[in-house]
Amino acid sequence: MNTTQKTILITGGTSGIGAHTARLLLDRGHRVAVTGRDGEKLQAFLNQVGEPDRVLGLVSDAADWHDTRAAVDRAVEHFGSLDAAVANAGFTSSDQFARPGAAVVAEGDPELWAPMVLTNVLGPALLAKAALPHLEATGGRLVLLGSVAGVKNAPGNLYGATKWAVVGLAENLRLHATTRGIGVTLVNPGMIDTAFWHGAAPDFALAPRHVAAAIGFAIDQPAGVDVNTLTIRPVGQPV
Repeated sequence: MNTTQKTILITGGTSGIGAHTARLLLDRGHRVAVTGRDGEKLQAFLNQVGEPDRVLGLVSDAADWHDTRAAVDRAVEHFGSLDAAVANAGFTSSDQFARPGAAVVAEGDPELWAPMVLTNVLGPALLAKAALPHLEATGGRLVLLGSVAGVKNAPGNLYGATKWAVVGLAENLRLHATTRGIGVTLVNPGMIDTAFWHGAAPDFALAPRHVAAAIGFAIDQPAGVDVNTLTIRPVGQPV
């Protein structure tokens, strides 16, 4: 048995960066609770990874407070504690890629925006609200997935604005959580080859496993070490 085994909850963990992170943490001997909105997709992921004693699947909408609180409570009830929570759930609306270089706020479809804003901005705050009391009990860590789009502006980019909000939230949470013995890490991926791109990922985009490795690095830091910001770009990314 892994004597340093931890329990980690990952929102939006059935594909992309979240799924790679779950697999990496399981490979390291940790216990993982994974949330997803689609029950069939969640079950397919659980069937793929196996490890029924160390993985828990939870149907949950990251933008819904009752779902998020229930997912955290269920993970703690199932595994006995919570050592880290990863606010990974997030996406961009499909109009982001409708026309390269277009300013989405000016030319996009407002009907597509609300779910993105709620998931990307409200979701991490809800996870923090639900998880921080448990993380304080274990001296644990909160990990937030930001983006290079949250530190580099682009014309009329609403997705980027949501990630600027996550960058600010991460620092605000750090100021609060560090007084309670909780670490807070912001991970800013650059161009990563996931479903985020709606089939339009650049040729040089990184595999999501590299971001998963950064998340694992933060989670496996010893007590008293707080890694605050990790920015990961593929070589060749222009911004």
